[in-house]
Amino acid sequence: MSTDLAPPAFLPGQTAEMVSFYRRYGFAVLRGALDLRLVGDLEAECADAQARLIAGELDPGYGTTELIEGDAGERAVRFANYVLRITELSPSARAITRAGAVRAVIHALHGSQCWSGDDDRFGYVYQDARPSAESSYKRIGWHSDWQSGPHLDMWPSTAVTIHIDETGPPNGFLRVVPGSHRWATPAPYENVNGAVVPPGAAPSGGYTDEPPPSAMPLRFEKIPGEIALYAERGDIFFHDCYLWHAAAMATDPDARRRHVRGSWYAGGKPDRYGAGDFVKNAAR
Repeated sequence: MSTDLAPPAFLPGQTAEMVSFYRRYGFAVLRGALDLRLVGDLEAECADAQARLIAGELDPGYGTTELIEGDAGERAVRFANYVLRITELSPSARAITRAGAVRAVIHALHGSQCWSGDDDRFGYVYQDARPSAESSYKRIGWHSDWQSGPHLDMWPSTAVTIHIDETGPPNGFLRVVPGSHRWATPAPYENVNGAVVPPGAAPSGGYTDEPPPSAMPLRFEKIPGEIALYAERGDIFFHDCYLWHAAAMATDPDARRRHVRGSWYAGGKPDRYGAGDFVKNAAR
């Protein structure tokens, strides 16, 4: 895909076209599937859950510092960039993640037997990224989702992101390398976190045996052929677990980038998740 090509946004009812695009490029955007009043309800419910978590009114299990790189500690807990298992707290989140338009795409990609990530370790996660001082989540470096668990057989999968805010340079945006899901991307034997790849990990993940044209950058470097994906409020992004992607940091110090993200999996469901089950493989 040329870097000057604006990716199309597909409408409900264009499932076949959307799936064809996804299989070729590793991602697709669904627009117009959500009533903006429902998005408003989602925004209010997620903000309420975040405020209750910060105030100590929710079980601390709904929060985490594990998704935040570095020694975030008390700052991360106090601000709460993430609310885990948001579908248990937000009826709107649960309704959207199970909406017919979402299921149509997922089932076309993975079949009707795939399972929803609201049952996985973190569930669907409400994420609030901002560049301000109190925030410990500002951006995320290059990675593919498969690299977080190359020893697990839950793959392939598709990540689903429901955008509460429109995105762009002021508040940050998704960076992707179209077609990179087809490369045989190595497991993260080298990364900025010094993580150890778990025993039994597959040496690479992707849909072909073609190696990447260059090594995946360890942080936020520019990749030839990458493009920016800008969202409108209510957009739903789908991306493949083998797709190379990153997120740019906001340029407006007062900006926010909020969304709900989870995944659907076509592989085997793990019996349990433990602290060592996932590899943190990207600078955040």
